[in-house]
Amino acid sequence: VLTMSVRKSVVDVLVDAGALDAVGVFSRTESANFSCVDEFGVNTDFITRGGDRLGIYFLEKGASQRGSLCIYDRKNSAFAESSLSDYDWNKIFDEAKWFHVTGVTPALSKKTAELTLIACKEAKKRGITVSCDLNYRSKLWTKIQARKFMTSLAPFVDVCITNEEDALNVFGIKTHKTDVDSGIIEKAAYIKTAEELKKKLGFKIVAITLRQSINADNNNWSALLYDGKEVVFSREYSIHIVERVGSGDAFAGALICGLIKKNQKDDNFKTNQQVIEFASAAGCLKHTVEGDFNQVSVDEVLRLVNSEGTGRVSR
Repeated sequence: VLTMSVRKSVVDVLVDAGALDAVGVFSRTESANFSCVDEFGVNTDFITRGGDRLGIYFLEKGASQRGSLCIYDRKNSAFAESSLSDYDWNKIFDEAKWFHVTGVTPALSKKTAELTLIACKEAKKRGITVSCDLNYRSKLWTKIQARKFMTSLAPFVDVCITNEEDALNVFGIKTHKTDVDSGIIEKAAYIKTAEELKKKLGFKIVAITLRQSINADNNNWSALLYDGKEVVFSREYSIHIVERVGSGDAFAGALICGLIKKNQKDDNFKTNQQVIEFASAAGCLKHTVEGDFNQVSVDEVLRLVNSEGTGRVSR
């Protein structure tokens, strides 16, 4: 599995699924950059050193009725300024089976937008499965920019990962009879959104997270998976949040892991229901882990899937 511009919470469960390679450009001045992913078993051979600075962001964590606030400082970063010459696609995609990218990558600069499209085309040319998490960020680009680019990218994407808000902001597809802020979730409306995404954009698989934001500390969380034949929903989790950031990436990583293991005929992933339960549980657990990394194993996620989720001490 290859992931462009290391999405940290994608890492942990995917490493359990098999080899995970990171693709991107890190600042040549940051000698310690790779250690944070090396220790989790991620191959960094395809990360190039270049540029003058590393992109960062600042997070003010919310509480109760005060939402979290994210401020980006990624302009002119090494990755944002990377060029086609930094990537040897033949080498990068050799033996790769899956390529994952998010909407944050093309939003960083015109260069990364061009590279994202090229990378997905190169992956599809080699028969590699491509997944994309829409991840719309209004502080990085406009809805018009996002819609234009992501529409051009869609023909090269097999698996679309999103929520109802990003489906609307990026593709203009509204999930009716739903208000996540007031806790109203209409499952039939989410099914229609998944069907529209598949029909209009041509995705083979659509996964959508369902989040009811009670306040900054407490959310209800579940997800659905649609493959054109059936729609399956995960169980719903009532979560007291320790860390909100990274839960979507954790979901994406676990979804990819589950789909790969399903193709490998793993007994724990025989059905789409098992896949979406696994992905939803991983996203749930990330809410309880500080920092960007979802430091849980496949076994820990399966333990939650197969339990009542009471959080009792394991001795």
